[in-house]
Amino acid sequence: MVSARFGTRLVALVAVTLFGVGACALESSTGSSDAGGLRPVGDTEETTGASASPTPQRDNRARPSPTKTRPTSTPTASPAGEPARRTSPKPTPTRKPAGCPQGERQREVEGYLARLGGFGTITVDGRQSAADCEAIKRFQRRYDIRPAHGRAGPLTAAVARRLAETDTDRCRAGSGTTFCVDLTRQTVWAVRNGRVVMPPTVTRTGMRGYATPAGTYTINFRNVKEWSDPYEVWLPYWQRFVGGIGFHQTTTYLHDGSIGSHGCVNLLPADARRLWSLGTVGTRVHVFGRRPGT
Repeated sequence: MVSARFGTRLVALVAVTLFGVGACALESSTGSSDAGGLRPVGDTEETTGASASPTPQRDNRARPSPTKTRPTSTPTASPAGEPARRTSPKPTPTRKPAGCPQGERQREVEGYLARLGGFGTITVDGRQSAADCEAIKRFQRRYDIRPAHGRAGPLTAAVARRLAETDTDRCRAGSGTTFCVDLTRQTVWAVRNGRVVMPPTVTRTGMRGYATPAGTYTINFRNVKEWSDPYEVWLPYWQRFVGGIGFHQTTTYLHDGSIGSHGCVNLLPADARRLWSLGTVGTRVHVFGRRPGT
């Protein structure tokens, strides 16, 4: 009887020894990964120092994943006893826009534009600046000097000189409106009752053999778009003052000095429209001087 009981206990002890670990493993595999107190190989342990327990208690609650943040500034070394200072990151430098090319007539053009005014801030020092560049570009666009790239070249200087040296008092203007033509400087302006109502602008008059005649005349015919029979071309904003000669919008590049008109006073489109708006049949015209080379 004693032998039978001892045999029964021995069988039970062997059963617990063989199957007890398997039951815990099965339980841990159906719960959370930390339920069995085991961590996969490769995970790091989080300890509190050398005195940490080799088997620390674990918190089975889910932990939030740590988020990585980037520092907004960089600490710099400080003297002992002072907290570390942080410096803000330097902004990325922006590339400056390229400036205008400087022409061989820079100082001359600066001086003329300063006298004329109305084209922006300009410094007369012979050195191209951003402000000078924009002023010269505005001047070139206004008088259709191509290309309008801000470079103070010979053409820009010549046009600026003609305008700056035009003396509006030389025009014998009577009462009412007078159109003034300076053949020498190749400029045109308008005066009304002694006051300049259209400042001097550029023109191109008759070439050699077709010189525009000096004298005092009146507008005797106007047509917003006249057809030229001998030359077969339209003449916008036509205002005739002597024979077949009159004011009109140019049909070619005005600054081409190798050519000229057949006696007419050629104007840029905006100037031809402006003169048209100021004139009427009977408007006085005073032409004086002489175009160089005619």
